[in-house]
Amino acid sequence: MASVTRKYQITIPKRVREDLGIKAGNDVVFLKTEDGYKIIRTDEIIEEGVRIFRDITETVKEIKAGLGKGLIE
Repeated sequence: MASVTRKYQITIPKRVREDLGIKAGNDVVFLKTEDGYKIIRTDEIIEEGVRIFRDITETVKEIKAGLGKGLIE
């Protein structure tokens, strides 16, 4: 449990910080979900974006290769 201060600040409990890998100085975002909110480190969001972009790039390469084969055959 965490209490909200007059400045609307909270201390994230140690167990939660450890589970989420949050360290002093990390930036976090609060992502709204159907079930409530999810706390995510911003570096995780950036890493996921890079992974998605890499997957898209590979998919485009595969599509181009497949189209090239279809035109040759």
